[in-house]
Parts: sequence; C-alpha cells; structure tokens
Amino acid sequence: MEWQRLEYFHTLAKIQHMTHAAETLSISQPALSRSIAGLEEEIGVPLFDRQGRSIVLNRYGHMFLLRVERILKEMNEGLEEIKQLIDPGEGEVSLGFLHTLGTSSLPNIIRAFHEQFPKITFQFTQNHTHTQLKQLLTGDLDLCLLASMVEESSIEWTELWRDELYVIVQTNHPLANRESITLKEIADESFISMKKGYALRKTTDEIFQEAGVTPNISFEGDEVATIAGFVAAGLGFSILPDGGEINSNKIAKLRVKGVTCERIIGMAVVKNRYLSPAAKQFQHFVLNYFLHQ
Repeated sequence: MEWQRLEYFHTLAKIQHMTHAAETLSISQPALSRSIAGLEEEIGVPLFDRQGRSIVLNRYGHMFLLRVERILKEMNEGLEEIKQLIDPGEGEVSLGFLHTLGTSSLPNIIRAFHEQFPKITFQFTQNHTHTQLKQLLTGDLDLCLLASMVEESSIEWTELWRDELYVIVQTNHPLANRESITLKEIADESFISMKKGYALRKTTDEIFQEAGVTPNISFEGDEVATIAGFVAAGLGFSILPDGGEINSNKIAKLRVKGVTCERIIGMAVVKNRYLSPAAKQFQHFVLNYFLHQ
C-alpha cells in the first residue's frame, strides 16, 4: 500500500469534495480519483458513497479513516523525533561512561558543552569498560568515555586524559601519614582488586608487573565503591583513582613512587557508523576540550 494513497484518502475524507481535495493536494482531479480507486481496489471495498458529484465516507471509510489517522500521527511524530535527533542544535546523545567519571570529570565536560549547546540532551549510561563496548557495538550507545582497551578492529579509541592512581589505605594504617610509598613497602598486605576483565584490573596488574611485585589478592569486586568500602573497613589496601568513593575521613591516599601509576581515559566510537549531528558535535567538542587543556 502506497503511503501517498493514504495521505490522499485522509485529505479527501476530511474535505469530502473531489475538486477541493485535489486543489488542496495540488494534484489534478483525475489523478486523485485514480489514486482513491486504486486504494479501494487494493482494500477490496468502496470507502466512499458517490452520489452524482457528491462523495461521502461510508461505513468502511469511517473505520479505515480511524486507522489512517493513527498511522499518519505515528509517522509524523516519528519524523519529528528523527528531525530533532539529527538537528545539531537540538538532538540527543547516548553516552556511556565509567562510574568513577561521574563525580567530577564528566559533569565538568557536560557543563562546558551545555554552555555552547544548551538544547542538546543526553541519555547517560554508567557502566564498566567491557559492558560499554558491547552496548557501543549493538548501537545502544553513540560514544563512550572509558579506560584504555584491547585493540578492537571495529572501534576507534582516542586518548583524552590520564588520571593518577593512588594506593589507598585505612586512615589508621601505619603508612597513612606518608605522602608516597613504593609498592614493595606494602606488597605483603592484602590487596583488594577489581575482578579480571575490568580495565582497572588490567591497569593495576601492569603496575604491579612493572614494580616487580606479586600482589596478595584477598578480595575481588565489581565496584570501585565496594573496594573503597573494604579498604575503609581495614581489610587491605587498593589502587584507585581519586574520586567521590574515597572518603577522606576513613581512607588515606598515597602517591606511588618508582612506577607509572595512572590510567588512560579515552573516547570510543564505532568506525564508519553513522553518528547524528548532535553526537558528532559532542565528539568534536570533547576532542577540542582536551586538546586545549
């Protein structure tokens, strides 16, 4: 069934005058007549009763008009939604990011972006790197802010900034008053780690390897907040980025000497996938934002 025929039928059903409807549609009257006749033939019943020059919706026409109005309404709303999405000044961006970026880094970026593009909205998803990558590949996310990752042929990842990582200990720990330590000084104590597969776990494994230390892993968790809570309870130490999870009343953070102790945060997109103008606007803004930091 042709979309144009539905529009023609809707106009004629409202006006119920062939000549006036044709003028409204800016087509000839014979063209409108042929279109309506073709629609009725396709459906299998007449939609109008014709009495001389008069044309009136019949019972079938009234039933069909209700459905057509719904279809046209849905279509127009859909087109309007798409129009808003592709409008670079009013679209929507679906953005994924790490939990630990939600307390400072991301709010600062969004605030600066909204100063220039106040009408662009966001759908935020907080998750771990490997989960974000899955959502990115399925199209649920436009872009992700996540830690350095294993090379994915279909994903383009661009470094944005580097976060220093700290050894964190309970505030009454013997080393809590130090400004910095080496990992060998604390190597024999229980280490509270992220589970394997998480980007932060990969990073801390590399840090220990560089330091020549094998950590004594006693607990493995899924959330940075949980790990910080275990440290605050005196169950061991960990290596984390600075953030809202680190309660300075319960946890002390110490710089690490002798090795590079940092994580790299970047932006990921799927190569050659369509990005709405709003998403592209945000992508370019973020790249320029960190280029001029």
